[in-house]
Amino acid sequence: MDVLAALVRDAGFLNLTWQNAFMFVVAGVLLYLAVAKRYEPLLLIPIGFGAILANLPNAFLSASSTFVPDATERTVPLLQLVYEAGIRTEFLPPIIFLGVGALTDFRPLLTRPITLLLGAAAQLGIFAAAIGAYYLFGFSITEAASIGIIGGADGPTSIFLTAILAPELLGAVAVAAYSYMALVPVIQPPIMRLLTSTRERHMPVPDEIPVSRTAVVLFPILITVLVALAVPAAAPLIGMLMFGNLLRESGVTERLSKTAGGPMVNIVTILLGLTIGATMAGDSFLRPQTLYILALGAVAFAFSTAGGILLAKLLNLVLPERLRINPCIGAAGVSAVPMSARVVQRFVSEQTQGKVNPLMAAMGPNVAGVIGSAVAAGVFLALLR
Repeated sequence: MDVLAALVRDAGFLNLTWQNAFMFVVAGVLLYLAVAKRYEPLLLIPIGFGAILANLPNAFLSASSTFVPDATERTVPLLQLVYEAGIRTEFLPPIIFLGVGALTDFRPLLTRPITLLLGAAAQLGIFAAAIGAYYLFGFSITEAASIGIIGGADGPTSIFLTAILAPELLGAVAVAAYSYMALVPVIQPPIMRLLTSTRERHMPVPDEIPVSRTAVVLFPILITVLVALAVPAAAPLIGMLMFGNLLRESGVTERLSKTAGGPMVNIVTILLGLTIGATMAGDSFLRPQTLYILALGAVAFAFSTAGGILLAKLLNLVLPERLRINPCIGAAGVSAVPMSARVVQRFVSEQTQGKVNPLMAAMGPNVAGVIGSAVAAGVFLALLR
């Protein structure tokens, strides 16, 4: 009987709280979006399942920035080990960037370098949301920066910055960032419809111009040097991104490029997603601040989308007619690659009955947004760390 009593006492059923139950619902929503709607399944499935693990009482599978080992315990929670080794040390997010670089083609940006400005303008939401979080909702300056970075629509960058500046917000910020990335097809078309006219949507896009091999090889090297000298705090993200791209474009490291963009990035995505989910324990996640973060994330994303569009419209006032830009491609300046470019392509093609197809033109600001969000994170780190 004593053994049975001990088993019952140690079972999780008796220790379940309403917060745990509610987080099971949250996890279920994330998994539903991933499986049924196919919204960012590679990310939302690990995060959703990690949230389930974090809310299983006595399962020893949660992770936290405030974890302190008990002197009587000989082991550390499994995913806490990954958190300590991969997130607290700032290791995993740059490795994700290495894989992204190996999968990214910067030729559309090199074809029309002016679209780099659209990628920069699409970071407007980062600073708008950070200012709102600080002045309107009372978050600290470091917390506000971590919330603002959601506007970059870049999960690894959000995790990288938040783990350093506001680790207690990591779960909420990561969920907001990846959720809004998944909802790009829902969020961006209404903003494009609101901010562009029928004439602007029908503006033609230039044909893609061939880019020399020398240019695509030199580009990652030069960007790394320039960004690291200008904003050293952004170097871990930009350096890994551009190294991965160099592996891709050099033409002599196919095995390394395939590893970086395939097995390695897949393994890191699993570990990162599960561990982020494991920080979503009900007692720490279910706070009013989480709702504020989700709301501010939506504002950040909307402002970022609008920023790219509005700068394109502004540039068209001064550019000669042959160089003018279809403003819709500015919406792709957020770094949700390549989803945002595909959303722009679908929207413009539908609006013009297939006469204008801006996919490759939209990829320019889209890949520029990856650089822009990493630089914005570096600026925050340089000012606030």
